[in-house]
Amino acid sequence: MSKAILQAHGVSKKFGSLKAVNNVNFSVNEFEIVGILGSNGAGKTTFFNLLTGLFFPDEGSISLKGEDITRMTAQERVAKGLTRTFQLTSTFDNLNVTDNLVLVYFRANHQTSAKELLLTTRKSFYNNPKILSTLETFNLLELKDRQVQHLSLGEKRRLEIAMAVLAEPEVLLLDEPLAGLADSEIRGVLEVLRRHIGKQTIVLVEHKISHIEKFVERLMVMHEGRVIAEGGYEDCLNHPEVRRSYWQIEAD
Repeated sequence: MSKAILQAHGVSKKFGSLKAVNNVNFSVNEFEIVGILGSNGAGKTTFFNLLTGLFFPDEGSISLKGEDITRMTAQERVAKGLTRTFQLTSTFDNLNVTDNLVLVYFRANHQTSAKELLLTTRKSFYNNPKILSTLETFNLLELKDRQVQHLSLGEKRRLEIAMAVLAEPEVLLLDEPLAGLADSEIRGVLEVLRRHIGKQTIVLVEHKISHIEKFVERLMVMHEGRVIAEGGYEDCLNHPEVRRSYWQIEAD
């Protein structure tokens, strides 16, 4: 049986009088794929920020592989194996697709500065097996020489996820990876994500919940900073509190 790799225990976060996250308990097992659902203002992104070290909780604790990471910085958590993508793509738009991947690979595997890589050695990594494999896995081979600023949003999203995966985190947190994408682009992103089922622990926030029905193994639903349901996809969506708070449907 898989063991928990990432856990939050009684985590809370206030902004003035607003309790954005209210006593949340959360656990994800190794290689499990969990979705976090909730309407705007439910506390999902704040909770993500707590997991990844952008915010520290006012109460509670967070652990990764049994180690307390509650007060670790975001950079320290990345070094421990926890990587997060953002709602807005975080790529280097003035570089081409391959250079973006090389930068991530270099940072993950070398101690020299990224500036030195940009100035001298990045082309020596162009035929690196991991770079080439990542380009192929994420359907980026035909785009490998294209400057990122000329990519579509869907192509850029695939690149951002590829960069996160190439860093080889043990836990990958995806913040609305399908936001702003057309249906065809959504299919492309999900296609590459499905290749990591059973190989990587993934936690994702997503509004377009119908698209990830066959992707996530478990859901956690938040409302006003609290967890109101947790479990299987159908069970959560039919939970009376979820119907009332998220779907605005009154239970019989």
